[in-house]
This record gives sequence, structure tokens and C-alpha cells, in this order.
Amino acid sequence: MDSELLHVHTGRTERVLDLTREVARFASGRGDGLVHVFVPHATAGIAILETGAGSDDDLLAALADLLPADDRWEHAHGSRGHGRSHVMPALVPPYATVPVVDGRLLLGTWQSICLVDLNIDNPDRDVRLSFLASA
Repeated sequence: MDSELLHVHTGRTERVLDLTREVARFASGRGDGLVHVFVPHATAGIAILETGAGSDDDLLAALADLLPADDRWEHAHGSRGHGRSHVMPALVPPYATVPVVDGRLLLGTWQSICLVDLNIDNPDRDVRLSFLASA
């Protein structure tokens, strides 16, 4: 298995950050297998969705509806509503696996691999890319 760590800056606002180019670059030339994308943080997730047509904003709006940034959370350190960031990975898991054939991601036409980050207290993230080649 080959692995690489990406360092990404998400800033101090809630973000859906498209990582598809970086993942495609990592998979390029590797033949057939699986690429696994994992964010080793308790407050971020990986989603496969359409971006650029409003779906990324719709996801943030849906998460705001499901997980309001208010004072209801038991986990209460950091910014107001920070505890919701710790619940979010139960809805948007911290990983995704995508098939690769001839070094190309087998994503659908409108699918992108995205980092979802609601944690405005942590502006920098690591994302682990791993490639498992077919036998």
C-alpha cells in the first residue's frame, strides 16, 4: 500500500473543500486498485457529492439545520456550537474509498471528493491518501 499525507487549509469558516484533483493526481499512473481518503480529525468528514452547482452550500445548510451552532452541546469547549463538529462525522464519515482503473478515479460525471469541515477553531487539516493496488 502507498500512502501520502495532504496538508490543507480550510480557514476559519465552515467549508466543503474539493479534493478531487489532489486525489486524482495521487491515483494517476498507479494502475488498478482502490484509493482511500481519510481525515484523521474528530471534527471533519469526507463526502462524495456534486460541487459548484450549489450542492456544497446545500450540504452546509442541511448540516446547520441538523446540527445547529448553539449551546445545546455537552461537548462545549471552543467556539459556540463546537460540539456539533464532533457529532458531524457520524453523518459525514471521516473516509471514502473510490475504485481506480488504469490510474483513473471511477467517479460519476458530477461526483467530487470533498473535505467537510464545520470546525472554525481549526483552520488546518491533514488528509491521508492511501492506494491499495489490485492483486
